[in-house]
Amino acid sequence: MAKTDIICAGFGGQGVLVAGLILATAAMDEDKHILWYPSYGVEMRGGTANCNVKISDEEIASPFATELDILFAMNEASINKFEGRLLPNAYLFYNSSVVAPDRQFRPDVKAVGVPANEIAGELGNPKGANIVMLGALAKTTGLFGLDYLKRTVDAYFENKGKHNPKNAPCFDRGAAYVS
Repeated sequence: MAKTDIICAGFGGQGVLVAGLILATAAMDEDKHILWYPSYGVEMRGGTANCNVKISDEEIASPFATELDILFAMNEASINKFEGRLLPNAYLFYNSSVVAPDRQFRPDVKAVGVPANEIAGELGNPKGANIVMLGALAKTTGLFGLDYLKRTVDAYFENKGKHNPKNAPCFDRGAAYVS
């Protein structure tokens, strides 16, 4: 991997900033150059919250991701806002629980829908939809190994004193959903 540009986006409270931090932490622990750049503002009032995540083998010159390799979208508004930045053959992961089933995507991107809200709810972890999506992302892209990223998720929350044993099943189900 030379460079990967990602935007994680959704409504405030959907865990998109946390998902971005987990990806950045996983890359940092692999001695990659990383950048995590959150966007705050009106997002706090129900708009789209997002963060840029850049992962590179080399130094990163700019924090802004203009051409995306991966869009991690937890709602339709995020797709509307960022789909145009996806490179051809890029991945668009979206929470199909909240995106219209007849939604049309650019034909030159790999759109991967995951019913993250339903899966997280079935597993008794309604705040774990972002973790479901991380499992799907890891399985589909190979950006990180499944076991490695799952351990990073656990370590992230344990470091915050918020260990949740229901996160691992959410991650596993997200990965299994795209298998």
